[in-house]
Amino acid sequence: MKGRSSASNPPNRFESRSYEHLDLDIGGDERPSVPTQFFRDTSRSILSKNDSPDVPFTFSINPYRGCEHGCIYCYARPSHEYLGFSAGLDFESKIMVKTDAPILLEKELTSRKWVPQIIAFSGNTDCYQPLERKLGLTRKCLEVCLRLRNPVGLITKNSLVLRDIDILREMATMNLVHVFLSITTLKPDLARVMEPRTSSPSNRLEAVSALASAGIPVGVNIAPVIPGLTDEEIPAILKEASEHGATSAGYILLRLPGAVKQLFLDWLPQNIPEKAARVINRIQETRDGELTDARFGTRMTGSGPVSKTIHDLFTLYRAKYGLNTTWKPLATDLFLRKETKQLRLF
Repeated sequence: MKGRSSASNPPNRFESRSYEHLDLDIGGDERPSVPTQFFRDTSRSILSKNDSPDVPFTFSINPYRGCEHGCIYCYARPSHEYLGFSAGLDFESKIMVKTDAPILLEKELTSRKWVPQIIAFSGNTDCYQPLERKLGLTRKCLEVCLRLRNPVGLITKNSLVLRDIDILREMATMNLVHVFLSITTLKPDLARVMEPRTSSPSNRLEAVSALASAGIPVGVNIAPVIPGLTDEEIPAILKEASEHGATSAGYILLRLPGAVKQLFLDWLPQNIPEKAARVINRIQETRDGELTDARFGTRMTGSGPVSKTIHDLFTLYRAKYGLNTTWKPLATDLFLRKETKQLRLF
Protein backbone atom coordinates (compact mmCIF):
# COMPACT_ATOMS: atom_id res chain seq x y z
CA MET A 1 0.00 0.00 0.00
CA LYS A 2 1.23 3.48 -0.85
CA GLY A 3 2.87 5.09 2.17
CA ARG A 4 2.23 2.07 4.39
CA SER A 5 4.47 -0.74 5.58
CA SER A 6 1.61 -3.23 6.13
CA ALA A 7 0.11 -4.80 3.04
CA SER A 8 -2.95 -6.30 4.69
CA ASN A 9 -5.21 -6.53 7.72
CA PRO A 10 -4.65 -9.88 9.42
CA PRO A 11 -7.63 -11.25 11.38
CA ASN A 12 -8.24 -9.87 14.85
CA ARG A 13 -7.69 -12.67 17.38
CA PHE A 14 -10.74 -11.48 19.36
CA GLU A 15 -13.13 -11.20 16.43
CA SER A 16 -14.99 -13.93 14.50
CA ARG A 17 -14.96 -11.91 11.26
CA SER A 18 -12.22 -10.13 9.35
CA TYR A 19 -11.88 -8.15 6.14
CA GLU A 20 -9.15 -7.55 3.60
CA HIS A 21 -8.57 -5.42 0.51
CA LEU A 22 -9.28 -7.10 -2.82
CA ASP A 23 -6.17 -8.02 -4.76
CA LEU A 24 -7.19 -6.24 -7.95
CA ASP A 25 -5.06 -5.62 -11.01
CA ILE A 26 -5.38 -1.84 -11.32
CA GLY A 27 -2.82 -1.63 -14.11
CA GLY A 28 0.55 0.11 -14.29
CA ASP A 29 2.71 0.73 -11.24
CA GLU A 30 0.11 2.69 -9.30
CA ARG A 31 -0.46 1.37 -5.81
CA PRO A 32 -3.68 1.90 -3.87
CA SER A 33 -3.56 4.30 -0.94
CA VAL A 34 -5.31 3.91 2.40
CA PRO A 35 -6.46 7.19 3.99
CA THR A 36 -5.90 7.77 7.69
CA GLN A 37 -9.01 8.00 9.83
CA PHE A 38 -9.18 9.53 13.28
CA PHE A 39 -11.58 8.60 16.10
CA ARG A 40 -12.23 10.21 19.45
CA ASP A 41 -10.99 8.11 22.36
CA THR A 42 -13.19 8.64 25.41
CA SER A 43 -10.88 6.98 27.95
CA ARG A 44 -11.45 8.32 31.45
CA SER A 45 -7.84 7.91 32.56
CA ILE A 46 -4.57 8.77 30.81
CA LEU A 47 -1.77 7.12 32.78
CA SER A 48 -1.00 3.48 31.95
CA LYS A 49 0.64 1.44 34.70
CA ASN A 50 3.34 -1.07 33.89
CA ASP A 51 4.83 -3.72 36.16
CA SER A 52 7.24 -5.38 33.72
CA PRO A 53 10.74 -5.92 35.15
CA ASP A 54 12.13 -5.20 31.66
CA VAL A 55 10.81 -1.62 31.52
CA PRO A 56 12.44 1.14 33.62
CA PHE A 57 9.27 3.10 34.38
CA THR A 58 5.92 2.49 36.05
CA PHE A 59 3.66 5.02 34.35
CA SER A 60 3.38 6.14 30.75
CA ILE A 61 1.10 8.38 28.73
CA ASN A 62 -0.15 7.72 25.21
CA PRO A 63 -2.22 10.59 23.74
CA TYR A 64 -2.86 8.40 20.68
CA ARG A 65 -3.65 4.73 20.12
CA GLY A 66 -2.47 3.33 16.83
CA CYS A 67 0.42 5.04 15.10
CA GLU A 68 0.60 6.61 11.66
CA HIS A 69 4.37 6.13 11.58
CA GLY A 70 3.53 2.58 10.52
CA CYS A 71 6.73 0.83 11.59
CA ILE A 72 6.34 -2.73 10.34
CA TYR A 73 8.13 -4.20 13.38
CA CYS A 74 6.17 -2.29 16.04
CA TYR A 75 5.50 -4.42 19.12
CA ALA A 76 2.44 -2.27 19.91
CA ARG A 77 0.45 -3.41 16.89
CA PRO A 78 -1.44 -6.21 18.73
CA SER A 79 -2.82 -3.64 21.20
CA HIS A 80 -5.07 -2.33 18.40
CA GLU A 81 -6.92 -5.64 18.46
CA TYR A 82 -8.39 -4.72 21.85
CA LEU A 83 -10.23 -1.91 20.03
CA GLY A 84 -11.76 -4.25 17.46
CA PHE A 85 -9.24 -3.26 14.77
CA SER A 86 -6.50 -5.22 13.01
CA ALA A 87 -2.81 -5.05 13.91
CA GLY A 88 -2.04 -4.47 10.21
CA LEU A 89 -3.22 -1.54 8.12
CA ASP A 90 -5.76 -0.57 10.78
CA PHE A 91 -2.99 0.09 13.30
CA GLU A 92 -1.39 2.72 11.08
CA SER A 93 -4.54 4.14 9.47
CA LYS A 94 -7.19 4.13 12.22
CA ILE A 95 -5.92 6.36 15.01
CA MET A 96 -7.68 6.84 18.33
CA VAL A 97 -7.22 10.35 19.73
CA LYS A 98 -7.43 11.16 23.43
CA THR A 99 -8.55 14.77 23.05
CA ASP A 100 -8.96 15.14 26.83
CA ALA A 101 -5.42 13.91 27.57
CA PRO A 102 -4.11 17.18 29.16
CA ILE A 103 -7.21 17.54 31.36
CA LEU A 104 -7.04 13.92 32.47
CA LEU A 105 -3.32 14.19 33.18
CA GLU A 106 -3.71 17.24 35.40
CA LYS A 107 -6.52 15.52 37.26
CA GLU A 108 -4.37 12.47 37.96
CA LEU A 109 -1.26 14.44 38.94
CA THR A 110 -3.17 16.68 41.35
CA SER A 111 -4.78 13.72 43.08
CA ARG A 112 -3.52 13.15 46.60
CA LYS A 113 -2.85 9.55 45.57
CA TRP A 114 -0.19 10.56 43.04
CA VAL A 115 3.40 9.95 44.08
CA PRO A 116 5.76 12.16 42.00
CA GLN A 117 7.77 9.98 39.60
CA ILE A 118 8.87 9.74 35.98
CA ILE A 119 6.14 9.56 33.35
CA ALA A 120 7.22 8.05 30.03
CA PHE A 121 6.05 9.68 26.78
CA SER A 122 5.10 7.22 25.25
CA GLY A 123 5.09 3.60 26.28
CA ASN A 124 3.08 2.22 23.39
CA THR A 125 2.79 4.51 20.35
CA ASP A 126 4.74 7.60 19.34
CA CYS A 127 3.54 10.78 21.03
CA TYR A 128 4.93 12.84 18.10
CA GLN A 129 3.22 11.02 15.24
CA PRO A 130 2.00 13.27 12.37
CA LEU A 131 -1.36 14.31 13.89
CA GLU A 132 0.47 15.83 16.87
CA ARG A 133 1.61 18.66 14.59
CA LYS A 134 -2.02 19.79 14.33
CA LEU A 135 -3.50 18.86 17.72
CA GLY A 136 -0.58 19.49 20.08
CA LEU A 137 -1.82 17.06 22.74
CA THR A 138 1.69 15.99 23.69
CA ARG A 139 2.75 19.64 24.04
CA LYS A 140 -0.22 20.38 26.30
CA CYS A 141 0.60 17.36 28.46
CA LEU A 142 4.22 18.50 28.74
CA GLU A 143 2.95 21.92 29.83
CA VAL A 144 1.04 20.20 32.65
CA CYS A 145 4.19 18.33 33.74
CA LEU A 146 6.25 21.52 33.63
CA ARG A 147 3.70 23.50 35.62
CA LEU A 148 3.49 20.81 38.31
CA ARG A 149 7.23 19.98 38.10
CA ASN A 150 6.72 16.28 37.38
CA PRO A 151 9.68 14.55 35.64
CA VAL A 152 9.36 13.15 32.13
CA GLY A 153 11.22 10.57 30.03
CA LEU A 154 10.48 11.06 26.34
CA ILE A 155 11.22 8.80 23.36
CA THR A 156 10.26 9.41 19.74
CA LYS A 157 11.16 8.76 16.11
CA ASN A 158 9.96 12.18 14.98
CA SER A 159 11.92 15.42 14.77
CA LEU A 160 8.66 17.20 15.62
CA VAL A 161 9.95 17.00 19.19
CA LEU A 162 11.92 20.17 18.36
CA ARG A 163 8.67 22.14 18.26
CA ASP A 164 8.55 21.75 22.06
CA ILE A 165 12.19 22.59 22.70
CA ASP A 166 11.16 25.65 24.72
CA ILE A 167 9.31 23.49 27.24
CA LEU A 168 11.99 20.81 27.28
CA ARG A 169 14.74 23.39 27.81
CA GLU A 170 12.96 24.83 30.85
CA MET A 171 12.35 21.35 32.24
CA ALA A 172 16.02 20.50 31.74
CA THR A 173 17.13 23.46 33.88
CA MET A 174 15.29 21.77 36.77
CA ASN A 175 16.46 18.24 35.91
CA LEU A 176 12.95 17.18 34.92
CA VAL A 177 13.49 15.60 31.50
CA HIS A 178 15.49 13.08 29.48
CA VAL A 179 14.89 12.68 25.73
CA PHE A 180 15.72 9.72 23.47
CA LEU A 181 15.53 9.61 19.69
CA SER A 182 14.97 6.09 18.39
CA ILE A 183 17.10 5.28 15.33
CA THR A 184 16.80 1.90 13.62
CA THR A 185 18.94 2.47 10.54
CA LEU A 186 20.96 5.22 8.86
CA LYS A 187 19.84 4.09 5.40
CA PRO A 188 17.02 6.37 4.17
CA ASP A 189 15.75 3.91 1.57
CA LEU A 190 15.39 1.14 4.17
CA ALA A 191 13.76 3.51 6.66
CA ARG A 192 11.26 4.63 4.02
CA VAL A 193 9.84 1.13 3.53
CA MET A 194 10.29 -0.10 7.10
CA GLU A 195 9.00 2.95 9.02
CA PRO A 196 7.36 5.01 6.25
CA ARG A 197 5.97 8.04 8.09
CA THR A 198 8.70 8.65 10.63
CA SER A 199 11.30 11.40 10.27
CA SER A 200 14.30 10.44 8.15
CA PRO A 201 17.38 9.16 10.00
CA SER A 202 19.26 12.36 9.18
CA ASN A 203 16.45 14.53 10.57
CA ARG A 204 16.41 12.52 13.77
CA LEU A 205 20.13 13.06 14.18
CA GLU A 206 19.66 16.78 13.59
CA ALA A 207 17.04 16.73 16.33
CA VAL A 208 19.60 15.11 18.65
CA SER A 209 22.02 17.91 17.84
CA ALA A 210 19.47 20.67 18.45
CA LEU A 211 18.35 19.17 21.77
CA ALA A 212 21.94 18.77 22.95
CA SER A 213 22.74 22.36 21.98
CA ALA A 214 19.78 23.51 24.06
CA GLY A 215 21.19 21.77 27.14
CA ILE A 216 18.64 18.97 27.16
CA PRO A 217 19.99 15.51 28.10
CA VAL A 218 19.56 13.48 24.93
CA GLY A 219 20.38 9.93 23.95
CA VAL A 220 19.78 7.49 21.12
CA ASN A 221 17.94 4.20 21.32
CA ILE A 222 18.74 1.65 18.57
CA ALA A 223 15.32 0.07 18.53
CA PRO A 224 14.83 -2.42 17.31
CA VAL A 225 18.08 -4.05 16.31
CA ILE A 226 17.10 -6.45 13.51
CA PRO A 227 19.55 -9.38 13.33
CA GLY A 228 20.89 -9.90 9.83
CA LEU A 229 19.62 -6.51 8.65
CA THR A 230 20.51 -3.58 10.92
CA ASP A 231 22.83 -5.09 13.54
CA GLU A 232 25.84 -4.29 11.36
CA GLU A 233 24.93 -0.59 11.62
CA ILE A 234 25.35 -0.42 15.40
CA PRO A 235 28.87 1.12 15.29
CA ALA A 236 27.87 3.69 12.67
CA ILE A 237 24.69 4.71 14.50
CA LEU A 238 26.55 5.16 17.77
CA LYS A 239 29.28 7.18 16.06
CA GLU A 240 26.73 9.52 14.47
CA ALA A 241 24.84 9.82 17.75
CA SER A 242 27.99 10.86 19.59
CA GLU A 243 29.00 13.37 16.91
CA HIS A 244 25.56 14.94 17.12
CA GLY A 245 25.73 15.46 20.89
CA ALA A 246 24.09 12.39 22.42
CA THR A 247 25.55 11.29 25.75
CA SER A 248 23.66 8.04 26.30
CA ALA A 249 22.53 5.06 24.22
CA GLY A 250 20.49 1.89 24.52
CA TYR A 251 19.18 -0.85 22.28
CA ILE A 252 16.31 -3.34 22.09
CA LEU A 253 16.36 -6.51 20.02
CA LEU A 254 13.54 -7.03 17.52
CA ARG A 255 10.36 -8.45 19.08
CA LEU A 256 7.58 -10.05 17.01
CA PRO A 257 4.62 -10.62 19.35
CA GLY A 258 1.24 -11.84 18.10
CA ALA A 259 0.22 -10.65 14.65
CA VAL A 260 3.48 -8.70 14.21
CA LYS A 261 5.31 -11.92 13.39
CA GLN A 262 3.33 -12.67 10.22
CA LEU A 263 3.23 -9.01 9.18
CA PHE A 264 7.02 -8.88 9.37
CA LEU A 265 7.41 -12.20 7.57
CA ASP A 266 5.18 -10.92 4.76
CA TRP A 267 7.08 -7.63 4.57
CA LEU A 268 10.55 -9.17 4.31
CA PRO A 269 10.30 -10.89 0.88
CA GLN A 270 8.28 -8.02 -0.57
CA ASN A 271 10.85 -5.37 0.32
CA ILE A 272 14.24 -7.02 0.85
CA PRO A 273 13.94 -10.46 -0.81
CA GLU A 274 17.70 -10.89 -1.09
CA LYS A 275 18.09 -10.79 2.71
CA ALA A 276 14.82 -12.35 3.85
CA ALA A 277 16.11 -15.86 4.57
CA ARG A 278 19.20 -14.54 6.33
CA VAL A 279 17.17 -12.23 8.58
CA ILE A 280 14.77 -15.02 9.57
CA ASN A 281 17.65 -17.37 10.39
CA ARG A 282 19.45 -14.75 12.46
CA ILE A 283 16.31 -13.87 14.41
CA GLN A 284 15.82 -17.55 15.23
CA GLU A 285 19.41 -17.72 16.42
CA THR A 286 18.61 -15.04 19.00
CA ARG A 287 15.33 -16.61 20.13
CA ASP A 288 16.21 -20.27 20.79
CA GLY A 289 15.05 -21.33 17.34
CA GLU A 290 11.81 -19.34 17.48
CA LEU A 291 10.87 -15.97 16.00
CA THR A 292 9.67 -14.46 19.26
CA ASP A 293 10.17 -14.87 22.97
CA ALA A 294 7.86 -13.26 25.54
CA ARG A 295 9.86 -14.24 28.61
CA PHE A 296 10.87 -11.48 30.99
CA GLY A 297 14.63 -11.06 31.10
CA THR A 298 15.27 -12.16 27.51
CA ARG A 299 12.52 -10.60 25.39
CA MET A 300 14.39 -7.30 25.05
CA THR A 301 17.88 -8.72 24.47
CA GLY A 302 17.46 -12.28 23.18
CA SER A 303 19.63 -15.24 24.11
CA GLY A 304 22.43 -17.34 22.64
CA PRO A 305 25.76 -16.53 20.90
CA VAL A 306 24.32 -14.15 18.26
CA SER A 307 22.56 -12.09 20.93
CA LYS A 308 25.78 -11.95 22.94
CA THR A 309 27.69 -10.77 19.86
CA ILE A 310 25.16 -7.96 19.36
CA HIS A 311 25.38 -7.03 23.04
CA ASP A 312 29.19 -7.03 23.02
CA LEU A 313 29.31 -4.98 19.81
CA PHE A 314 26.93 -2.40 21.27
CA THR A 315 28.80 -2.25 24.59
CA LEU A 316 32.18 -1.82 22.89
CA TYR A 317 31.14 1.04 20.63
CA ARG A 318 28.97 2.72 23.24
CA ALA A 319 32.08 3.05 25.40
CA LYS A 320 34.28 4.04 22.45
CA TYR A 321 32.02 6.95 21.56
CA GLY A 322 31.33 8.05 25.13
CA LEU A 323 27.67 7.13 25.19
CA ASN A 324 27.75 5.30 28.51
CA THR A 325 27.22 8.42 30.61
CA THR A 326 25.09 7.74 33.67
CA TRP A 327 22.57 10.53 33.92
CA LYS A 328 21.59 11.58 37.42
CA PRO A 329 18.06 10.60 38.45
CA LEU A 330 15.38 13.09 37.49
CA ALA A 331 14.12 15.34 40.27
CA THR A 332 10.93 14.43 42.11
CA ASP A 333 11.35 16.79 45.07
CA LEU A 334 10.25 19.86 43.07
CA PHE A 335 6.73 18.59 42.51
CA LEU A 336 4.02 21.18 43.18
CA ARG A 337 0.88 19.53 44.42
CA LYS A 338 -2.08 21.73 43.58
CA GLU A 339 -4.11 22.30 46.74
CA THR A 340 -7.87 22.01 46.52
CA LYS A 341 -9.98 24.98 47.60
CA GLN A 342 -12.19 22.77 49.78
CA LEU A 343 -11.52 23.28 53.48
CA ARG A 344 -9.79 20.42 55.20
CA LEU A 345 -11.69 18.68 57.99
CA PHE A 346 -8.57 18.07 60.05
